[in-house]
Amino acid sequence: MYLLKLILRNALRHKLRTGLTLLGIFVAILAFGLLQTVVEAWYAGADAASSARLITRNSISLVFPLPSTYQEKIRQVEGVSRVAHANWFGGIYVSEKNFFPQFAVNLDAYLELYPEYIVPPDQMKAAMLDRKGCVIGRKLADTYGFKVGDVVPLRGTIFPGTWEFVVRAIYDGKEAKTDTSQFFFHWDYLNETLRKTTPRRANSVGVYVVGVRDPGQAAKVAGDIDRVFANSLAETLTETERAFQLGFVAMTEAIVVAIRIVSFLVIFIIMAVMANTMAMTARERMPEYATFKALGFGPATVVILILGESLAIALAGALLGVLATSPVAHWFASQMGTLFPVFEVSPETFAMQVAAALVVGVVAAVLPGYRAASVRIVEGLRNIG
Repeated sequence: MYLLKLILRNALRHKLRTGLTLLGIFVAILAFGLLQTVVEAWYAGADAASSARLITRNSISLVFPLPSTYQEKIRQVEGVSRVAHANWFGGIYVSEKNFFPQFAVNLDAYLELYPEYIVPPDQMKAAMLDRKGCVIGRKLADTYGFKVGDVVPLRGTIFPGTWEFVVRAIYDGKEAKTDTSQFFFHWDYLNETLRKTTPRRANSVGVYVVGVRDPGQAAKVAGDIDRVFANSLAETLTETERAFQLGFVAMTEAIVVAIRIVSFLVIFIIMAVMANTMAMTARERMPEYATFKALGFGPATVVILILGESLAIALAGALLGVLATSPVAHWFASQMGTLFPVFEVSPETFAMQVAAALVVGVVAAVLPGYRAASVRIVEGLRNIG
């Protein structure tokens, strides 16, 4: 107990130095947690992917569409439970900065494949009855203030013109990490318009979402689907939903790697700052440590004092950083709108923050502790005055 009191008194002996060190650790741990959360948000789509869903696209590139007639052929493949299709719309709401994902889908079949999207039955019925009806996520509704019955105009980029949609349903996520920033509307509405304006682009879809009865047979079903369309004018590539999502992440992998490096670089820098603080502390107290030895205390006691002080400062700063991470992450997510559909601090991130603080505390105390423990009593006492 006396050692604990001594450690706390030593930590508070130089209040300004301790306070600045605590501030540095707080900022570093907070930044580390936020950067790790950004990385997790990047992989959120892949992490939320279901093993019971496959994605079928054009084998050349996602840019090239597939005929809408493929849907029935895919449905007939053994092991397929249901099929839906989707087109990326890419419209602009008011200005270019208002980005959110928009898909033209066959609403009933598509949402059946995503049970994690919870839609009130009455709202779903209204959306199905309205040709211009759309289903939007709760985060999207909160970000832009959309309510059921609102008319949402989108300026087409891929499909030119001004398109008007009516919010008929707002879906919630089954879990906190469910993406609720998406905008779904009737593919038939898009297709009927294209038939009148650009018939050549009609009757085509971007991807097919395929449900499989047995996730363990997903690879076999994927291969069977692709064999059906082998040597056709539009050959297909079918992969798991996770692989499909990771394909998008791979396009920006350099950014993800850079963020990871920066997050660990922040910890390395604060480790150097903490080591310098503990080195100064040990050097100033060398006569005290020599006196301890002269009174009969062993080198282990000196090491415990230095290590305990280092860990106390590191963990105190980390505690403040951990407590601030969630509120700051929530504020950051609100400022980013729908850029990060899922931005939740995971328990793993909190654990990594605490672990990083422990590493900083231990490493910063190693060299000062060794020097203090190995100093000779006479040499230590010479430093007095």
